[in-house]
Amino acid sequence: MNDDQIKGKAKDVGGKIQEKVGEAVGNRQAQREGLSKQAEGKVQEKVGDVKDIVKGKR
Repeated sequence: MNDDQIKGKAKDVGGKIQEKVGEAVGNRQAQREGLSKQAEGKVQEKVGDVKDIVKGKR
């Protein structure tokens, strides 16, 4: 795993937590922000995947 994959996964997990906390307390803004972080994290993970492919690690 490279830095982008690790950071992306962390953002994705953090976003899931934020979304669930927002659901629990009824805060729609926190839910939206959590979903946004998840999307950002998934994109960053894919960037890391592409970097691995280009470097021949996959």
